[in-house]
Amino acid sequence: MKEETGQLDRGDGMHLAWRRVAGRGPGVVFLGGFNSDMTGSKAEFLAAWCAARGQAFLRFDYSGHGTSEGRFEDGTIGRWADDAACVIAALTEGPQILIGSSMGGWIALLLAARRKVAICALIGIAPAPDFTEDLMWAEFPPAIRKVIMRDGFWHRPSDYGAPYPITRALIEDGRNQLLLRGPIALECPVRILQGQQDPDVPWRHALRIAEAVTGCDVRVTLIKDGDHRLSREADLVLLGEAVAGLIG
Repeated sequence: MKEETGQLDRGDGMHLAWRRVAGRGPGVVFLGGFNSDMTGSKAEFLAAWCAARGQAFLRFDYSGHGTSEGRFEDGTIGRWADDAACVIAALTEGPQILIGSSMGGWIALLLAARRKVAICALIGIAPAPDFTEDLMWAEFPPAIRKVIMRDGFWHRPSDYGAPYPITRALIEDGRNQLLLRGPIALECPVRILQGQQDPDVPWRHALRIAEAVTGCDVRVTLIKDGDHRLSREADLVLLGEAVAGLIG
């Protein structure tokens, strides 16, 4: 099945890039990570996996990411969640299986818990809800916090590429999107794939999510030698098995 591509106006003149494979439902939607894009190995794997099975699939870039318009430093978790809701509403039909990687896991949980889109299941790959507060701000030394509050941003070094800005707006908006301070009202099936050698999201974070979700159909798969990306062939096989199990 050939993949269709396009640009969607989110309603304010900002265009979001997307790619879609037509097919049967439930559709599969991939939500990428922080400072990532829709051409990574997990997204490519899912596009091919869904195309081979005739399953509908959608991926996209948040504003300021990949080939979408906008500046990365203007984005926040709330803005990117709105981007995701806009694309899903415009380009899918019926309940979807949301697959969120890292930050995408947070956004998928937000969309599901706040009933922003119709979903039938959710998969988190090293999902990182609340990361701006618990995995960034709480870990930053006072000197870095001071720079962010004074200048409005700080460039964080990255193991995956060039340094990228952490903005005051990102941190402050993140506090309006926190999920792990109470129960996450979600009854659909939830699957979490988490590497125990993940340097960015501690594996116990996955257990916090599983405990917070109110539904009973929640399974956490810990990959003892898995990293943050979970993009090795064996990791992708696990991902395919998780999707297949939810499609039934």
